[in-house]
Amino acid sequence: MKNIDWSNLPFGYLPTDYNVRCYYRNGQWGEIEVSSSESINIHMAATALHYGQEAFEGQKAFRCPDGKIRVFRIKDNAERMQSTCRGILMPELPTEIFVEMVRRVVLLNERFIPPYESGASLYIRPLLIGTGPQVGVKPANEYLFIIFVTPVGPYFKGGFATNDYVITRQYDRAAPQGTGIYKVGGNYAAGLRANRWAHELGYAGEFYLDAKEKKYIDECGAANFFGIKNNTYITPKSSSILPSITNRSLQQIAQDLGYKVEARPIPEEELSTFEEAGACGTAAVISPIAKLDDPERNTSYVFSKDGKPGPVSTQLYKTFRDIQYGILEDKHGWTTIIE
Repeated sequence: MKNIDWSNLPFGYLPTDYNVRCYYRNGQWGEIEVSSSESINIHMAATALHYGQEAFEGQKAFRCPDGKIRVFRIKDNAERMQSTCRGILMPELPTEIFVEMVRRVVLLNERFIPPYESGASLYIRPLLIGTGPQVGVKPANEYLFIIFVTPVGPYFKGGFATNDYVITRQYDRAAPQGTGIYKVGGNYAAGLRANRWAHELGYAGEFYLDAKEKKYIDECGAANFFGIKNNTYITPKSSSILPSITNRSLQQIAQDLGYKVEARPIPEEELSTFEEAGACGTAAVISPIAKLDDPERNTSYVFSKDGKPGPVSTQLYKTFRDIQYGILEDKHGWTTIIE
């Protein structure tokens, strides 16, 4: 590709050649369609616009040192979207259609996959929306599943580098037993004000406490939390946290590397005992936390005194990335070669 500075890509949208689509009508999914349009034609009474019947996923395709193209844990993304569909009453897209559409959209836009040396990747965005018109509050009878792709650079400008975060008490992202465990746009809309507040204070992002008691660490606006202490990887267990595929993978990698793993409630006070901490998700993989401030308590939890990522976070990140790029053996069958 000419005219793209692969090494300085933002984490944003750049047009590519094609997207793929599949419609749900009359109780069944149709054929996979290829489109070169960046627009969709949608009824003004579509349930996605009025009642939030919308789900999405995030994945990446990588051009690897061996010349092959790999995508990470496609089936897990398909299954998480199916879980979201059950949660907000949308028809579940079969895993085989999901996987085939990912394969097809990546190959159709192969020229937009950044070279390995650039550190960039092809971001994959599956999206499912209710398109059928309803005025009453009830599920639609028609849906559109679409996948588009765009080349992206690191989520944070510094790539794998420490960031500062801030705890918010005046905002909640999701309630217990609500939609927090589903990847729906409403959860992110709920975090926009808190995220802007955090950015205005100079932080990379906000961290939420549990909505019920405000005692336990929940998650960042767009990522899960983990802490490291005593050779143990510890991550919150909560009924309002999105089950991160990246977090699940890091837990397995931590076990493979000989660390203990605990998923349990983490009271805020325990933050002071962690040797390292990070936010984890598809976009950044790991964003190591230098410090996490709590303005209301006038407290700072410091995890990096020299401003550099800790040794365990670095080991986890490198192992994770080397599996994605086919450098390390894929013991768990996580990667799919696209061909």
